[in-house]
Amino acid sequence: MELFETHTPITTANFLNYVNSGAYTNGIFHRSVPGFVIQGGGYKINESASGKILSAVNTFPPITNEFKISNTRGTVAMAKIGGNPNSATSQWFINLADNSGPPSQLDTQNGGFTVFGRIIFGGMNTIDAIEDLPVSNINLGSSRSPAPIIGSDGSAITIENLVTINQVTVTSVAGIFSHDVLSFAVDIGTGTALDVNLRSINSPPLMFELEPASIKSLANKPANIATYSSSSGQLHIPSVMINSKTIVNNVTMQLIDLATYRFQLISYD
Repeated sequence: MELFETHTPITTANFLNYVNSGAYTNGIFHRSVPGFVIQGGGYKINESASGKILSAVNTFPPITNEFKISNTRGTVAMAKIGGNPNSATSQWFINLADNSGPPSQLDTQNGGFTVFGRIIFGGMNTIDAIEDLPVSNINLGSSRSPAPIIGSDGSAITIENLVTINQVTVTSVAGIFSHDVLSFAVDIGTGTALDVNLRSINSPPLMFELEPASIKSLANKPANIATYSSSSGQLHIPSVMINSKTIVNNVTMQLIDLATYRFQLISYD
């Protein structure tokens, strides 16, 4: 999962606060609506004297809504209370389809649901597999929820039948290369920071071309940022995650076509 910290700093910081508190470790997906969303962040499995129990996540104060990015397939957004745009706490959901417009209208209802990340690499294969699981209404204390289940016909549900998130690990990188697109923030040397995408267009040698529609000006410059020199035409990206387990460092590219902003990969560690 990639976090959109440059676009939704409040929401991203809130999510990381829950991660760092351990709130999402051994958490469950407590809601599955095939063709719509899968939701988590509200409940986790804890150990007690009598064994494993399902408990609600202890929440921090609600955060301000930061709707900016559309609720398309594979994006991750904050859940909130109906009629209260600024009510998001710990719960989030993954969009299984394009829910931006009708019939769901997640981009417009309740102030718009804040997208703060997206599933990357092959992650949606796992999410789609969870979507395909049977669903059973489980008891969450004050309510019941349609949760995805494994190893049960639905007649008797135990904690072992719930889909869990065993561990959450956070890795800080300057760029993400997923589905042939390299996304990163860049300091262009004029006091301006931009969020951009470069699309892979040829191999070998490996070439990347700017997607003009991806360019967004950033109000705040992130600490982990690429740099571009207009005098030399060189682009330097400190670190890029290319799959769930591999990070390459000191990525250097050379501008070879100013008209299209086409870059050639020169080196990396």
